[in-house]
Amino acid sequence: MTGAPRPYQPPEGWLRSVAMTLGFGLLVAGGVADQGSPFPYLVIGVAALGLGTLYLLFPHGMHAAFGISAGLAIYACLFTVMGRAAFPLAPSWSRAPAFLMPVAAFLVAVWWRRGKLRLVAEADRPFDLDHLPRMARWLIPVWAVGAFSLALPVNRLPYFEQGTALLGAMAVISLIVAASVGGVVRLLTDMALITQELAGRAGRVLVPMIAFLAMYVMLVVAFACFYRIAQGLSMVALFHSPQGPVVLGFPDALYFSLVTQATVGYGDLTPQDDGIRLLTSVQVVAGQVLLLFGFAEIMRTRRLVGGEGAGRRPGSVGE
Repeated sequence: MTGAPRPYQPPEGWLRSVAMTLGFGLLVAGGVADQGSPFPYLVIGVAALGLGTLYLLFPHGMHAAFGISAGLAIYACLFTVMGRAAFPLAPSWSRAPAFLMPVAAFLVAVWWRRGKLRLVAEADRPFDLDHLPRMARWLIPVWAVGAFSLALPVNRLPYFEQGTALLGAMAVISLIVAASVGGVVRLLTDMALITQELAGRAGRVLVPMIAFLAMYVMLVVAFACFYRIAQGLSMVALFHSPQGPVVLGFPDALYFSLVTQATVGYGDLTPQDDGIRLLTSVQVVAGQVLLLFGFAEIMRTRRLVGGEGAGRRPGSVGE
């Protein structure tokens, strides 16, 4: 008598991968949005298509799905920048097919070699930095196509010729990506694994990071109050803007305190009193000391966590 079939269990981390992929796609779509242009919807559709296709081919390869979908979003940004720079007058009828060609070539090549790529895509192993340079060789001819597109006077051609040149350049990139699909999948899978490992390391030093941020915020708020109190006790404006003297409100004081402690110094608010200048100098020094203290504490916690992990390895002293 056979038992009942086990209910379907989605792969571990699928919800996180899907949420991050679609969220990143939406973010990029908003960043490249142009009025009256369907390109943002194309970016979202391509991210969903890539994630769905890879999930169907590799149900347990969510690292590959996330890495490749993030790669598609990065590709959308590069396509927008390079396309506008090298082919500024290319008509709209050429841009959507040009954007889709490398994506379609990649997905078809992945489907064609799905058997060989399954072990790579569904790997759950630490990333290997030794083979990253070998896997990234396919980027050299891709960047060469982009460099030639920018170096040649393509942007001086008429509308139709620019559209044709854009389609030709993306067709060459499509062939390169299809021929190097194994390296592409390995590179993007390792990118996802690197991201996961970095997230794990950040979690191990979360406590000192939160403590540092709390102290940083307290310092910003404290000096903002000092600036407001000094302004309240003064008969004249202690700060100037390009438009003239400014009576500092508390939101402005918080803003000035933050940019002072971060040593950004935009110049939109400047202290005009010797006492305030001395106070800002004290804040800058205090912020730098806090930064050094926070870095040292994070590194100390990292060493302690690493030492505890090493002590728990099988065969260590005391086991």
